[in-house]
Amino acid sequence: MKFMQSWRVRKAETDNESVYISEKFGVRSLHIGSDTVQSAMRISKPNELEVVYTRSMMAFLLFKPAPVNVLMVGLGGGSLTKFVYHYLPESRVMAVEVNAQVVAIARQFFLLPPNDERLNVMVGDGAEYLARKGVKADVLVVDGYDAESQVEALATLPFYRDCARVLGKDGVLVVNLWGGDRNFNACVDRLRSAFEGRVLCLPAGKPGNIAAFAFKQGQGNPQWEELARRAKALTPHFGLTFGRFVEEFKVMNEHTDEALLI
Repeated sequence: MKFMQSWRVRKAETDNESVYISEKFGVRSLHIGSDTVQSAMRISKPNELEVVYTRSMMAFLLFKPAPVNVLMVGLGGGSLTKFVYHYLPESRVMAVEVNAQVVAIARQFFLLPPNDERLNVMVGDGAEYLARKGVKADVLVVDGYDAESQVEALATLPFYRDCARVLGKDGVLVVNLWGGDRNFNACVDRLRSAFEGRVLCLPAGKPGNIAAFAFKQGQGNPQWEELARRAKALTPHFGLTFGRFVEEFKVMNEHTDEALLI
């Protein structure tokens, strides 16, 4: 479409932070530094989660169904931010995005709402922000990738320790990881160190994303029947496959026939 072609924001080819958007079959996509889709929105359903891994990240609701404060590091097209803002009307949402151009594109082309009493999107360094005193959250969502890989500053042990410090006593951290990344195991080990082993991994569908969940406190080894009950209660409102999430927690995590061990 000519309209979309007129809004390809490119820097020099050597700059991997060039940002542009594309549109195909009713889906608008965000690209940062490469043709990899960083975020996507179905134009007819702007508040839904188009990309599979973002749906899996919402599995935190199985453990924290009514967060008051949700803090996100990394915005992309704003899919998760919009979803939480739309479907959790009692929650306050803050997103920290390092790239001002990404925020501008999310506002103009991905229908990210303006800031209000429940939504605050700010331009800044997520790692630096979490290191500040007084930052608090019930749920913390980290999705920080550049054109090549996960942003290094958002995958260190000190950063994950800051995440643990920021969370309330029953808070949950959700991190988007790439299963094929050579640093995947190291990232999971750092999460386990920062959260005293309380980490779950959820395969997030093709092409290999894995949602990692780290908990400020133990979950009491929830019974599969209880998790299925929670999934059934959540599904009608959010329209996500929580039942599938429960089953897929069996793939990468310690469990028995009766319970998930966390």
